[in-house]
Amino acid sequence: MGYLESLMGEYEGIVFKTRRHWLAILSTILVNSLLSLLIIVGCVFLVGLVGPWALVALLLLAFPLGKFALDFLHWWNEQYVITNRRVVQVEGIINKHVIDSSLEKVNDVVLDQSLLGRFLDYGEVEILTASEIGVNRLERVAHPVRFKTEMLNQKEGVSRLESFRSQAERVKEAPPTQDIPGLIAELDELRKKGVITEEEFQREKGELLGKL
Repeated sequence: MGYLESLMGEYEGIVFKTRRHWLAILSTILVNSLLSLLIIVGCVFLVGLVGPWALVALLLLAFPLGKFALDFLHWWNEQYVITNRRVVQVEGIINKHVIDSSLEKVNDVVLDQSLLGRFLDYGEVEILTASEIGVNRLERVAHPVRFKTEMLNQKEGVSRLESFRSQAERVKEAPPTQDIPGLIAELDELRKKGVITEEEFQREKGELLGKL
């Protein structure tokens, strides 16, 4: 089980996962590639990469290559995740920093995309919440339109799930059996949209069928 999966609660599932667009590390790719090339060319033309100078060249190459590897790992481990319960932002290679916002507290989502962003499929996403965070701004998010759409779909799903549970409680207390098939159909639709997991669907369905 990965670190991200370990953060999931009972009956919580990952719906969509993305990270910052590759443009976010383009500068480090170009700079460190250029430095590596200069070191190689310089050593070849100046000393021919013979004897102990070859070892010196390898040591010099370790700096740009190491910097690139570190920047890449930071980029790769920064993930933006939508589950059927919340929005999660995970950062860090070894020391992890996690920010999450319950979908119930998300008031609005603002998406900004430039012409280049639309062409390369990245953008800035602002999540406005009723929590202490207030505004969580995500920069250069890859696939931002889908990110926003999935977030709003899951938020709507959470509202529908709350409504379903309210109806289900009334049915369980004084069961009018004719309502149960309709509730099971609603529950199945929530499962198909990823709002609830298969396990949660089976549990809720079993409780409803037990009232027939």
